[in-house]
Amino acid sequence: MSSHRVRPVLVVLGAAALLTASVAVPQASAAGRTSTALAWYDATAETIATAGASTQVTNNRTWAISWLAAARATRSVPAGVERGAYQEAALAAAVHRALVELAPSRAEQLDATYKKTLDAVPDGPAEEQGVAAGERQADLVLKSREGDGLDPASVNAPYPVKPAAPGVWQPTPPAYAPGAQYGNRLAKPFLLKTQSQFRLGPPPALDSERYAADLAEVRAYGAADSAVRSAHQTETATFWLGSSLTLYTEPLRVALSRTSEGAAGQARLVALFHVALVDTQIATSDSKYAYERWRPITAIRTGTIDPDPDWTPLHTTPAHPDYPSGHNTYSGSAETVLSALVGPRTAPFDLTSPTAPGVTRTYTTWKQLSDENVDARIFSGIHTRSADEAGITLGTNVARYVLQNTGRLLASH
Repeated sequence: MSSHRVRPVLVVLGAAALLTASVAVPQASAAGRTSTALAWYDATAETIATAGASTQVTNNRTWAISWLAAARATRSVPAGVERGAYQEAALAAAVHRALVELAPSRAEQLDATYKKTLDAVPDGPAEEQGVAAGERQADLVLKSREGDGLDPASVNAPYPVKPAAPGVWQPTPPAYAPGAQYGNRLAKPFLLKTQSQFRLGPPPALDSERYAADLAEVRAYGAADSAVRSAHQTETATFWLGSSLTLYTEPLRVALSRTSEGAAGQARLVALFHVALVDTQIATSDSKYAYERWRPITAIRTGTIDPDPDWTPLHTTPAHPDYPSGHNTYSGSAETVLSALVGPRTAPFDLTSPTAPGVTRTYTTWKQLSDENVDARIFSGIHTRSADEAGITLGTNVARYVLQNTGRLLASH
């Protein structure tokens, strides 16, 4: 199976800009330099896992708010105080303050982690000023994101389904659920000027050769009873079936643990990753509901190309339009940020998946994750290759824009 083309990361890295885009293989830094960031990374992941929202973008928002506050708080250090102590206190205070506000049921656990962090920071002006900066930035970011339309009810605002017609999305079996994530396209981005700023061009026309090839591929490789899909391809589909946020939590942690940056650079990495992914998901829903392209199951069962009313995909089709693939917009965005900030390659790391118990896969580049996502949604029978490749393009475009505008995002408030 072919994979998407290599798209170079042409990111503008200005003066305030970013980490070391030129690093080919990130090196592990000293434990003392990563311990505070990793402790709060793990605390954020645990908070999301145990008290997160029902909608993925809402959970990305929690990450983005918490770590954007940390990135702003650690960006500069007042004269006359010890840099390391100030930045560690600022990072912890920012993430703690935001998470307690966004997930109050986890306050006890977060308070314990916070105490442990501050106990390890020397008492004095650096700690005091760092805590004050972190809390102030958390309060400011939280205030700026009030009513941004990324709460679960707003994300899943009712979508009026259009009358059935060739190419037009319709609810899909077995649940025939209403369109999900429609409200994302109305939400407030972190950096995009408008939700439609990077709207994709239209999907292939129904009478085009590309459309016919897309449909033939997903019909053959994505069927529940496919005679051509290999065991490894089936495993790929199952491995990448679940939440992209869950699946990318470990790769981002690997990058965080291996960067040579200190607390400020680590906070910036996590913040940019999740800001890009919130804006990517907003842009994804904009394109999805602008074109309302039907899913393969509808096209194969009711379309004009050799209709098969009994065709069934390997995995259940999600309740929103085909174009573009959300898993692949997420992958394209994540790949772009990680490649720009810590380099495209890294030492081997293992990844597991909650939807493929007992399976461990090993990776050395972020692009490998994207390549597998492109194929996985075809093997699942739930997306066309055009939708997958368009997803990579959209995610890449949004992430590049976020990276180009990092200075504006991190400016003092």
